[in-house]
Amino acid sequence: MAIGKKIAAIIKPDLVIFLNGDLGAGKTTLVRGILHGLGYQHTVKSPTYNLVEIYKISRLYFYHFDLYRFNDPYEWEEAGFRDYFNTGSVCLIEWPEKAAGLLPAADLRIDIQILESGRNIIIHADTEAGEQCLQHWPDTEFPH
Repeated sequence: MAIGKKIAAIIKPDLVIFLNGDLGAGKTTLVRGILHGLGYQHTVKSPTYNLVEIYKISRLYFYHFDLYRFNDPYEWEEAGFRDYFNTGSVCLIEWPEKAAGLLPAADLRIDIQILESGRNIIIHADTEAGEQCLQHWPDTEFPH
């Protein structure tokens, strides 16, 4: 949750963020932290069964996708999700490899690893927009 709130401080519209990690790694909890950091006060549900949860925070549309149940990458295409990726939105995608080759490029990739005593989170910037976000990280210590 704490890292999610720090990520909220650097979020801007028109970002694509991939969330990678095993089942139970904390991907949805991280999203919950981001949303709470943006001021969202309601329940944040896992989109596992709906495939996407939509949140509107001020003028920002925030789309949280979970592609875990996809068996074929083209299910993403058939679901009509391409329209969600626009300049007024932030799209976070759990299990992006399930739609490999069809998703827009990630601006940020967040890898979550389960440790014996917590989590290890690594954030990669894959685009100039992602790099600009990380330049505004609220700490002087940032694990690259």
